[in-house]
Amino acid sequence: MLMKVLLAPVMGPISGVVWIAEQIQERTNTEFDAQENLHKRLLSLQLSFDIGEISEEDFEAQEEEILLKIQALEEESRLAALAEEYEDWQEELEVTSEADSEPTLVLLS
Repeated sequence: MLMKVLLAPVMGPISGVVWIAEQIQERTNTEFDAQENLHKRLLSLQLSFDIGEISEEDFEAQEEEILLKIQALEEESRLAALAEEYEDWQEELEVTSEADSEPTLVLLS
């Protein structure tokens, strides 16, 4: 118990970074699965059209719907990556400004 309290300032940030990495991995897997499923649906739709199970109008309507969903997922992934880059940039800026604001010792002779 005492060790946990003493190591909290060191282990807290490490645990936080690990948790964030796990969340990013989970979200990436979910998005990849969603995109993969949409691509499979698109392929299945194309096959159904090719063998004459659905009309051209139905094919085009369903294809557009699936393609819009794929595009939305890709846009969401792109925006998430930009947001992450922005957060990294902000953290670097904060570290830089904290370093600049530290008092310096000036010796006068």
